[in-house]
Amino acid sequence: MKTIRKIFAILIVLFIYSCVNQRPVAAQQGQISFQVFYDQLSPYGQWADNPNYGYVWFPDAGRDFFPYSTNGYWVMTNYGWTWVSDYSWGWAPFHYGRWDYDNYYGWFWVPDNEWGPSWVTWRRADGYYGWSPMRPGASFNISYGGRYFDMDRWIFVSERDFGRHDINRYYVNRGNNNMIIRNSTVINNTYIDNSRHVTYIAGPPRADVQRATGRNINSVNVRDDIRPGERIDNNHLTVYRPQVQRITNGSQKSVPSRTINMKEVRPPAERSTVQQRNNVESQQNDRRVIQQPQPQQQRQDMQRQQQPKQQVQEQKKGQENQQVQGRRGVEKQEQQNRLPKTTPSRETRRRR
Repeated sequence: MKTIRKIFAILIVLFIYSCVNQRPVAAQQGQISFQVFYDQLSPYGQWADNPNYGYVWFPDAGRDFFPYSTNGYWVMTNYGWTWVSDYSWGWAPFHYGRWDYDNYYGWFWVPDNEWGPSWVTWRRADGYYGWSPMRPGASFNISYGGRYFDMDRWIFVSERDFGRHDINRYYVNRGNNNMIIRNSTVINNTYIDNSRHVTYIAGPPRADVQRATGRNINSVNVRDDIRPGERIDNNHLTVYRPQVQRITNGSQKSVPSRTINMKEVRPPAERSTVQQRNNVESQQNDRRVIQQPQPQQQRQDMQRQQQPKQQVQEQKKGQENQQVQGRRGVEKQEQQNRLPKTTPSRETRRRR
């Protein structure tokens, strides 16, 4: 009887302990807000307050950057075709929110709180697969409509090349988009995520891609990560995908630590590169502070650098002057030696 009581008491203690330990985790997950985007993406771009969308993010990714096209590839998962980015920040703007384009600013990202394998709309033409980033506020219902296509926002690839890891080498020239899109149809394949109550656009069915490419398409399992990032290993896609809250109760409003005016946003070609920002971050993480020289200090440094050169030039000039003077003295002496010798006159001899 005593043994049964001890076992019962131990079970009660374990139950209470598990409940106590689970509460902070649940509370922590519930407090994840847009601040995670503001903080994690700030080193790789600029946040600006857009009059139409609020805070938007401009990536420092170069003039040729194109979302769901640059530095990444498609893999099949249980959610459908999922974009895997080679950017360290790709876990956020390719799985949350929407992308829009401006002729001057280039591509910019508008955050949202729903995770997805990708937020693109899909089309298929005879021999081609294509996709386009969904605009801010666009749902998959709008994406299915015939009105939703902008020729320059589409990427097409031959259906036999779809699913390659180096797919960026096989994109069709966008000058052909008009002809391809007009002869294409929408791919309305969806997946319903009951755990998150979200419907995703899954993209081309796997069986269709296998027939078109002649390759077996394996499905990759998606696993949650506890830190920002995404990676593929051992046939698993490990990705950070917290359930982000639009509004968190009792917490401070989410805002970027630093924002700029829209007029201060530079075109993509003039922004700092990601590599430069990574260098600065690594130096800061190593607790090495690099002080930029002031204009006066720069002038002094230049003068110090120029001093040895000036001294060498002055010494060289002095040696050249000495050599010139030496040559002149030799020439003068030679001229005197070449003068004819005169004999003394009679008058001079008498005086002697």
